[in-house]
Amino acid sequence: MKNVAFHNLGCKVNSYELDVVQQMLQEKGYQIVPFEAKADIYIVNTCTVTNIADRKSRQMLHRARALNPEAVVVALGCYVQTGRERVLKDAGIDLAIGNNRKKDIAQILEEYLQSRERQQAGAASRAPLPDKTLGGSTIIDINQTHEYEEMRLEKTAEHTRAYIKIQDGCNQFCSYCIIPYARGRVRSRRKEDVLEEIRGMVAAGYREVVLTGIHISSYGIDLTGEEETFRGDYRGQSRLIELVEEIQQLKDLARIRLGSLEPRIVTESFAARLAACNKVCPHFHLSLQSGCDATLKRMNRHYTAGEYFQSVEILRRFYDHPAITTDVIVGFPGETEEDFEACRLFLERVGFYEMHIFKYSRRRGTAADRMPDQLTDGVKSSRSRVLQQLEAVQSTAFRSRYIDRDAEVLFEEAREINGRTYQVGYTRDYVRVAQPAPEDLRGRLQKVRIRGFLTDEVLLAEG
Repeated sequence: MKNVAFHNLGCKVNSYELDVVQQMLQEKGYQIVPFEAKADIYIVNTCTVTNIADRKSRQMLHRARALNPEAVVVALGCYVQTGRERVLKDAGIDLAIGNNRKKDIAQILEEYLQSRERQQAGAASRAPLPDKTLGGSTIIDINQTHEYEEMRLEKTAEHTRAYIKIQDGCNQFCSYCIIPYARGRVRSRRKEDVLEEIRGMVAAGYREVVLTGIHISSYGIDLTGEEETFRGDYRGQSRLIELVEEIQQLKDLARIRLGSLEPRIVTESFAARLAACNKVCPHFHLSLQSGCDATLKRMNRHYTAGEYFQSVEILRRFYDHPAITTDVIVGFPGETEEDFEACRLFLERVGFYEMHIFKYSRRRGTAADRMPDQLTDGVKSSRSRVLQQLEAVQSTAFRSRYIDRDAEVLFEEAREINGRTYQVGYTRDYVRVAQPAPEDLRGRLQKVRIRGFLTDEVLLAEG
């Protein structure tokens, strides 16, 4: 029996895919061990979203080699896809598998191990290892891929919430982003496969699902005729809402969450149909990146700040105080003090529940990397601190609305906070709540009374 260790870098999609890979290898008889243990095989699911992500991917692969020099080290995913030449030259990597071949990992790994054993058995000393790409077949031209790679998950490390991947790829080509080159163009999963996976998760006891993907707003849009419509004004044409409406009908499922949404998908019709699905949580992550039109244009985002605000207003007409969260990049090339101030004022105007603030990080191979007027790290850090302070104020204000009110919480785990054990879970709009209770409430939906703040980011409840 072979021992295999895993390490994941990057997004929720990567986490989902690595969970499936682990599941598949367990079914083949592999024993899972911690990454820091001495394993026969190390699999690192890599990320390439920034130059830093590339470096972290290489570091984890080389750490695996150091943990056991005789082990098989497998590089998996996005860094492999965009850094093919560098990966193939890296002596610390034995096997490289790009995107859209992860489902075949058990077969690829077995063929590699058999080839390695044959060569070593026939040599007096350690023979050269087999080609790490098995003739190049494990790193495909992702931009020529039209089919969704079907993978299905039966369980996750979480006990109450399951992430369900519904699509892959992106057609947007934002100027700072390498992901379309790592993940390819939009490919959507069959609705029947999504529903079947969710049914299995519900039967296994999961109460909540989160629909995730690289760009889920493009769900149902393929490469055969709708791309131009999508790149232009596609409002109201999304098939995502149709999928949500079918998931809504599944018995025993309590909650549906949506991953990051394109702001242009939010129309009156979309919001009305969404609001009619009472299992959908009023928590919407609308990707923004900047509140300044000039910066948005340089980013190649396909909306203005005003159009974004209209989408927020639509959601607030159909939901009572929905949780609106977003991502913001500060210090993008050419961002002036006036641009940054316009962004800050816009963020104040919207009033988000949470904002994830990122300093712009250059990524080789993107248009933004070649832009003039790159800002210093000092400027980026200073602007980031300003927005982090604004985020703290807005987040506290949103959570404060719960004090002395009832809320429905789906409990997920027991956790020690400030030396005391609490049952911890989330409200429908993703506010974290802790309740002191010796009883295990995991998987239970329960109405509680919010009494105040336990920490800056956790509310205190009583049953």
